[in-house]
Amino acid sequence: MTSTRALLAGLGAVTLVSAPLAAAPSSAAPGQDQPTRTSFAVIGDVPYGAAQIAAFPGWIDRINAEPGLDLTVHVGDIKNGSSPCTDEYNAMIREQFERIQMPLLYTPGDNEWTDCHRPAAGTYDPLERLDAVRNTFFAMPGRTLGADPIKVDSQADLGFPENQSLRVRGVEMATLHVVGSNNDRAPWTGLGFTAPTTEQLAEERDRMTATLDLVADTFTRARQTNARAVAIFQQADMFDPSYQPAWDVSAFRPLVQKLIDEASTFEGEIYLFDGDSHVYNVDRPVSAGSRWLDIYDVDGSADNLTRVTVDGEANNTNFLEVTVSRPGAPSVLSWRRVAYDS
Repeated sequence: MTSTRALLAGLGAVTLVSAPLAAAPSSAAPGQDQPTRTSFAVIGDVPYGAAQIAAFPGWIDRINAEPGLDLTVHVGDIKNGSSPCTDEYNAMIREQFERIQMPLLYTPGDNEWTDCHRPAAGTYDPLERLDAVRNTFFAMPGRTLGADPIKVDSQADLGFPENQSLRVRGVEMATLHVVGSNNDRAPWTGLGFTAPTTEQLAEERDRMTATLDLVADTFTRARQTNARAVAIFQQADMFDPSYQPAWDVSAFRPLVQKLIDEASTFEGEIYLFDGDSHVYNVDRPVSAGSRWLDIYDVDGSADNLTRVTVDGEANNTNFLEVTVSRPGAPSVLSWRRVAYDS
């Protein structure tokens, strides 16, 4: 059974798009039981700079070579924040994404549009760059990237094709377009602004509204299907361990509150995968007693939410291999970091 067939076995209504299935390996006898586990790779904040751009094809080859992977997720920042935000660069990354031999979910980061106002990034209009990102990576709404794409649900009808969702072996999964730079409320200083523009605030408001709707829909499906877990993927690290009180993180408060509210009526496990802060970290940021409850001034807590930050930037020497365990295991998801040079 190919990895894509294994993935599709747990996707419910999600179906394959265009790419044909490869022949089953010789070890897969007719009528063989479906695999009891599904695994996927998570990467983010990569490639950063010339050296990583040169290494990126080899890293993709390493992910492709890992046995048992059914899916890859890139949690945003396909470039660093001080390099030009060009169409040519986006096209190059898209070409590399299409080399991944499995479905690829990608959720944008701030470096590829929000921060493009910076002089070193080209002094672009961030909203124009956001359109460019969507045109390059989400031209076919409801379809993943990768060499073996599948259909997924998306919010394309609302104007947010990058917000996608699917079900994998009892886990409801969703990508949320939530980015650093205070979700694009940070002023576009490279364009001469010292405060957010009206257009900027309107875009952030509409995108956050859609994001909250997707979170609600994801948890509703999880309850209806008795899902074992919910897994959410986004770029922004809303709980950066290096947080300083001077940082403005106010844009994230509605999402933090929404996650707590939904968790209060969901008995399964919740996982939040992010990038942004570049250092691998696992914690429970909204559990009872957490300082983040006060920082965000939210009501309630969620002891069943685990956050996982993937290595990025200079720390990006590995990808995260996440496994959906069989029922009865101590936790629904488990993971390990796999070195690219292993």
